[in-house]
Amino acid sequence: MEGSAVHRLTERTFAVVGEDHPDSRSVPEGMGDAVLDSLFSQSPVGLHVYDRELRLVRVNTAARLMREFPLDGLVGRTLPEILQSFDITDPEVVLRAADRVLKTGTPEPELNIRVRDRRTPAIETVVSASAFRLQRADGTVLGLAAALTDVTARMRAEAEVRLLNEGATRIGTTLDVFRTAAEFCEVVSPALADTVTVDVYDEVLRGNAPAADALHRHQTVRRAGFRSVAGPDQQGVPAVGDVDVYPLATPYRTVLDTLAPKLVRRLRPNAPWLDPARRRDARILNAGTHSMMLVPIRARSVVLGLACFYRWRDPTPFDHRDLRFAQQLTAHAGQCLDNARLYGRERSAALVLSGGFVHAQVSVDAAVELARTHLPAGTGGGWFDAIPLSGSRVALIAGDTTSGTSAPGAMSEVRAAVEALADLGLPPDEILQRLHDLASRPRGLAHAAGSDTGDEAPATCLCLLYDPVTRLCTAASAGHPAPFLVHPGGDVEPLDVAAGPPLGRGLAHYALTERALPEGTTLLIYNAALLAGAGKSPLGLLHDLFAVPQPSLQAACDTCADALAPGQPPRDAYLVLARTRTLDETRTRAWTFPNAPESAAQARRLAMNQLSEWELSQDVIDDTALVISELVTNSVRYAKGPIQLRLIRDGANALVCEVTDDSNATPHLRRALDTDEHGRGLFITAQLTQRWGVRPAERGKTLWAERVLARTPAPGPEDERQADRRETVTQRSVGTGPTGR
Repeated sequence: MEGSAVHRLTERTFAVVGEDHPDSRSVPEGMGDAVLDSLFSQSPVGLHVYDRELRLVRVNTAARLMREFPLDGLVGRTLPEILQSFDITDPEVVLRAADRVLKTGTPEPELNIRVRDRRTPAIETVVSASAFRLQRADGTVLGLAAALTDVTARMRAEAEVRLLNEGATRIGTTLDVFRTAAEFCEVVSPALADTVTVDVYDEVLRGNAPAADALHRHQTVRRAGFRSVAGPDQQGVPAVGDVDVYPLATPYRTVLDTLAPKLVRRLRPNAPWLDPARRRDARILNAGTHSMMLVPIRARSVVLGLACFYRWRDPTPFDHRDLRFAQQLTAHAGQCLDNARLYGRERSAALVLSGGFVHAQVSVDAAVELARTHLPAGTGGGWFDAIPLSGSRVALIAGDTTSGTSAPGAMSEVRAAVEALADLGLPPDEILQRLHDLASRPRGLAHAAGSDTGDEAPATCLCLLYDPVTRLCTAASAGHPAPFLVHPGGDVEPLDVAAGPPLGRGLAHYALTERALPEGTTLLIYNAALLAGAGKSPLGLLHDLFAVPQPSLQAACDTCADALAPGQPPRDAYLVLARTRTLDETRTRAWTFPNAPESAAQARRLAMNQLSEWELSQDVIDDTALVISELVTNSVRYAKGPIQLRLIRDGANALVCEVTDDSNATPHLRRALDTDEHGRGLFITAQLTQRWGVRPAERGKTLWAERVLARTPAPGPEDERQADRRETVTQRSVGTGPTGR
């Protein structure tokens, strides 16, 4: 029954090319039968024939051999039923196209359809379908035919070329390791992988990197980039910025040891190297990851880290073509990461040599309350400094230098170097790293480590940074005792700060400790001489001391010093108590703006409203609005991403403006010509504020400016002179550096 119906349909259909056609004089006899036979038996293009009800009546041999689109048992089914048999993207689009062809007679060329066989969903095929109507010479509609071509390979090649071009333009827009890794992840996911991670050797962030032929590379890596189709808020394991070590006998370690990329086409949950007790492996198992690729990141004979690609949502496993493509993308990212590494190394060296800005004498009362007790013995170079930093932050620096005759000079050198490094906005671990480098030089701070004097006691240093806005305390130690934390309730515990080598001794490796401290937490900072005769941990003694309320912080400091060092210390000893304070929401305000020209006006308007709520004088409001307008405008001009503005009311004496963007260009004052349209932003900022500076942000930088607040005097001639000064500032020709700032 079916065969006869198909026969009658095909006879009527192909009569147009046979003897009944008006142009039959130019067609050899039997040509119609030959064409019909070739289309259904020899054509490499798949052919489907449907009647007027869109019922499949016949397919050719090529269509039956299309293994990703099997048609067994589908002849005689309607087009909607056939579409339901496969996992097809937007089947309604196909049905609407078929209806248009039947009704209008206009062919539908090259309709790309993504097809998955429900029996093997891991395989996706892209089919290009062209549909045209079948009708007799008198216009009677008989049905439609669809020619299907597998274009999966072509579409995949085109997608790879587009992704390579995108990677060439989007990866490496800044000379920052973390931003470059993030850009790589944004390009790769979800285009190639559901999840992608970038781990770099920790020493890469310090400007170093192991050679490709090194037999013993340091295995500590730091997560520099992560992206997942699960969402932008999803965090990896470890999180970006965290340090990790790849376990032995895992593919990660094997790839870094051999520098050969690895494809795990089918990742079995019971793979022997997967350990559910490890957080990274547990995340892989919980996500249902079924395929992965690992590619070492290399550039200029240097090994930088490892890029990992995972699929858990896309059912298609990675193949060797995906691996080759991932290597191409990773090779470009490796060059950009190495550029960032080299830039960071040279920039850090330049900052150390430049010495930084000399800050004014600013109080640290907004961040901490301090109490100090000094027990002099006439020997040693124990010292402590509280250095005010931008954004109301404070650096608490404690140290011991040599105990010989050169102690005073060594102490002065170390303190001067620490102050300069801290004012550059460097984190504690990098400050100690730079100090160690200086102490290791023959003519630098070498005698601070005792190498020139023959003294046995090396130089130690403890560096803590505290931010009263975020309540975050970051710390690193160069052989110095870790401080104790006294919580507001009286509980005492040591702050977990790993002690690296003393300055100038051994290999520099300083771990950074981060801890959010509740308001009112007391940091107990001391040197080793204070506990020289204690013989054991003073935790129990401190618990008892702080269980009893003290009349003041200084009284508590004196009591603790007497209890911890009842006799005369052998060397100069000191004890410092620093009780933390916080700046709550009533004293800080932050906004994030898009990178758009109108953001400067919006930032100026919001800042003026906030300053009015803080009841500041109109002069302060006008000056601050001008500074904010200049800084935000420059960020819009030279940055790429969003811009953050933060205002900090540091007590009644200071107002801090901070503008953060993702640009690594460091602004500086320069000489602008009278005809220049730009280049005066920092000159205006310097004239209207008491101090300003630049510090590295997590990604990019923060440009800050601080104005000392004073009571507004009665109106008089001075107000007119101040107004004239502000007007003159905007017209001066001295401006900013080559970056245009």
